[in-house]
Amino acid sequence: MSTTPTEVLAFPNIKAIISDNGTAEVTVAGNSRLVPAGQTLQDLRDNALALVVAEAKTLQRPVRVRIEDPEGHGELIVHPGGNVESVSYEPRPGRRRTAAPASTPAAAAAEVTDTTPAPTPAVKPEPAQPTVERQPWPPLAAETALDVAPAAEAPQQAAAADAPVTRRSLKETSFLVSAPVLEPATQGWRGTLTRLGFRMDPSEEELSEREDIRTVSQHWPGPRTIAVVNRKGGANKTPTVVMLSAILARYSGAATVAWDNNESQGTLGWRTEKGAHDRSVLDLIDSSTELLSPSTNAAEIAKFVHHQTADKFDVLRSDENEEGDHEVTAEEVDIAHQVLTRYYRLVIMDSGNTARAANWRRMIDHTNQLVVPVTAIEDRAEAARLTLQTLESRGGHDAELARNAVVIVSESTDAKRSMTGDALKRARAEAQRIADGFEPFVRAVVRIPYDPALVNGPIRYEALQPATQRAWLAAAAAVAKGF
Repeated sequence: MSTTPTEVLAFPNIKAIISDNGTAEVTVAGNSRLVPAGQTLQDLRDNALALVVAEAKTLQRPVRVRIEDPEGHGELIVHPGGNVESVSYEPRPGRRRTAAPASTPAAAAAEVTDTTPAPTPAVKPEPAQPTVERQPWPPLAAETALDVAPAAEAPQQAAAADAPVTRRSLKETSFLVSAPVLEPATQGWRGTLTRLGFRMDPSEEELSEREDIRTVSQHWPGPRTIAVVNRKGGANKTPTVVMLSAILARYSGAATVAWDNNESQGTLGWRTEKGAHDRSVLDLIDSSTELLSPSTNAAEIAKFVHHQTADKFDVLRSDENEEGDHEVTAEEVDIAHQVLTRYYRLVIMDSGNTARAANWRRMIDHTNQLVVPVTAIEDRAEAARLTLQTLESRGGHDAELARNAVVIVSESTDAKRSMTGDALKRARAEAQRIADGFEPFVRAVVRIPYDPALVNGPIRYEALQPATQRAWLAAAAAVAKGF
């Protein structure tokens, strides 16, 4: 069944580029993968599509891919099953489309000379390497196919029918069971019956939780940087940084650091566990040459970060010198980011309230996934909207981050303990109204219930109520899907 472009998510950002020199690459969320060489331009197209199909299979859904080759550029929708739909294709001026190979369904579009059609090439068995069905890039529409006599199809079809039957390669099969075995239920009454000896399948809720855990447990090639932003103070930025760091570190086991990228003095250090030293990001920057040296041991980074013993991530604090007036520059953000991405796979950045600050803007340049927290209060929601609008107006990378952002709406903490009955219902309704307002403009919106453990003092994952833990797991999974 065909899929319209609006129904296919725009993330991750996938590009397939074939150069004039006969090389090709596929980039997925900024990570480049070389395409196996081919003898023809069509071979390179098929090999590139095979990599995109593998990505679609991993995500278990269709993906969008921007394509560019010596003959033109456009956009495709690639399905996990290998079929490809053309969204657009614009040939380069003066260049003609390469005809489809004779072994493809579009063989009728063979290229024509000024006199007679080219001889029908011999049918060759499909190579085993590309897992995608060989087909033109993009599939030729009937109205754009080259002028060829319909009779040209007959010899090719006859040749295909007369081709000898060949045995399959042993490489194409396996006796191993590839489908994972569904583990029995562990939660609720189903889990109780399982423990009593009656094997029960998990509920939809438990399956959903397992999928979120699987998502946040992944490892990605290369480091990933998350920026948590909102121009308004009190929007829950620091608790969001702590919770995302705790969940991603706990489940993935990846080295994770939470970095307070405030212009001067931030609050991340106040809400997390302090180590046996007072060092901050400025000390790390001063020691960057040593830390980036190939001879430096990986454990040396512990001199500058504060380890969270329960939640298994590290914190890089902002400068807390009350007499200091140093503001972090864009160049210093580059240095600190280079150091941290050498020692950590995940970098989660807290931020200040000034989108015009040099360190704020440079943080965005390094960001792979944007997270916008907001409490269910009008001015916080409006500040979040303006933050996204600012990034969108800048275009390019900033605008793409805004479109693929994850908005996390936390129920208001104002006088929450005294709320009962209608007042509590109104607070929850306001949170839902704000969440619904962001829904059409970003990739995902997640709601977080009120939890007193997030209001004051150091934040610990285990101190949260089960419903809050589950909500934050869903939020972390939504963020991880953007990697």
